[in-house]
Amino acid sequence: MLAGCGNSQGGEQKEAETAGTAQETEKDAEPAKDESDLSNTLVYAGESEDTINPLLNNHDELPSIIFSGLMKYDANGAPVEDLAESYEYDEGSMTYTFHLREGVKWHDGEAFTADDVVFTYELLTKDENLTASITSNYEDIKEVKAEDAETVVITMGQYNAAMLDNFTMGILPKHLLEGEDINTTPFNQKPVGTGRYKFVSWDTAGGSITLEKNEDYYDKVPNIDRVVYKTVSVESTKATMLQSGEADLAWLNAKYADEFRGNDNYTNYDFKTADYRSVSCDFRTDFWKENGDSIGVLNYAIDKQSIVDSVLNGHGFTAYSPLQVNPYGGNEAADIYSYDLDKFSEEMDKLGWKKGDDGIYERNGQKFSFSIQVRDYEEERVDIENIVSQQLKKAGVELKVELVTKFDWESGYNGFLAGFASQFDPDGLYKQFVTDASENTMAYSNEKVDELLKAGRHAKDPEERKKAYQDFEVAYAENPGQILIAYLDGNYVAVKGVEGLDNTRILGHHAVGVMWNIEEWTISR
Repeated sequence: MLAGCGNSQGGEQKEAETAGTAQETEKDAEPAKDESDLSNTLVYAGESEDTINPLLNNHDELPSIIFSGLMKYDANGAPVEDLAESYEYDEGSMTYTFHLREGVKWHDGEAFTADDVVFTYELLTKDENLTASITSNYEDIKEVKAEDAETVVITMGQYNAAMLDNFTMGILPKHLLEGEDINTTPFNQKPVGTGRYKFVSWDTAGGSITLEKNEDYYDKVPNIDRVVYKTVSVESTKATMLQSGEADLAWLNAKYADEFRGNDNYTNYDFKTADYRSVSCDFRTDFWKENGDSIGVLNYAIDKQSIVDSVLNGHGFTAYSPLQVNPYGGNEAADIYSYDLDKFSEEMDKLGWKKGDDGIYERNGQKFSFSIQVRDYEEERVDIENIVSQQLKKAGVELKVELVTKFDWESGYNGFLAGFASQFDPDGLYKQFVTDASENTMAYSNEKVDELLKAGRHAKDPEERKKAYQDFEVAYAENPGQILIAYLDGNYVAVKGVEGLDNTRILGHHAVGVMWNIEEWTISR
């Protein structure tokens, strides 16, 4: 749910390790039917991928249309029934009973049953070898069992207010994966689901994944016959593909999106997102182990509004909280920093930092100098980091911008220019910020934050939950693990003729979730 490159829902580190990499050419799958006829084919310039598995993916655009969960999100981001036709929750025994749809088929024609649900959730709760960023979402599950082929009972060890959201996780086919290593199985490049679209082929050399609509889908069958998903990393390339006719739809950074505004051959679709950018600090490195107390004060030295105006062309707003746009968040009491260089100097003095002869602050014989990596092809992030570096240098802090092709977690960089989102239940933060949680890749630890996020997860009263999360916002602002910069709008551009995109829903990291109603889309050429 909180997606750090994830909304998911998952973590930036996991996504970063694979983004931009090329797999060996593999084209042994059957080609799509009538591939020469593109009249009802949508070509989408998407993200780089090397895995399509809902347990492992952090960008869930493709898993969300290939796989189905017990629940799914509606237009307002609320969980509603999907593979489950109905469910009950018994408070006394803390059990969810899911009654499954009858007649659902996997894309290979096999019957979907309760055994598939049990198999998937046992992977999430019992497979010690599973390298997934989302496992902390399921740590309160005590037992999963099938009462019969169409009934699943999930017993909780303790109440978890976010479980219906977590039950949106795509279900995997037991008959294809039993006994496989989920981390490395070839299934991850040849997925079989029960969703609206089914996988056809993956041309890794050409950078395209072909899907076709599932004619046997249990709900509304999509209007668009095929989706060709282009795996693209470079932001400028996506814009060029739209201009040349190589793509029909793409999420673009604000500057590129603005180039298409007013052109009758294109339509700009602007979504609200929970997607924010931050300088994320790696507490595994000695610098932040020793100087973590000085992260928050850096906010005083950064003119965030100037970054929104210049890098984002005004398509966004300044950030002060990871829950700023969440219904449970937005506590203005957490907005404790302003751009104020005098205040910055005053607070640095209190922390014991003094400027050296070169104008850079020093403490205990150590300069305030740290390195932050950013992928060189992500222009928006590179621009943000360069401006932050310039502003901090003016204030007396050295941020070294390290351009990398893919994130390197073993070279000792002190962090990275990150993106995260919590567009659904605020419990999505749990796995990222709680000490030793499954997506806490930067080793952030704060006893007060742990206490409040656990309280928010387990409280039954919505008002108690809201208080816990708003108190979290303040506690995190006072002792942050990152410097939040800005929230981004989700700027999509489509060629004329692509219709049906619905911007009701708040999107996630990298504006993921745009395909939530793809069955309603149409394309005319």
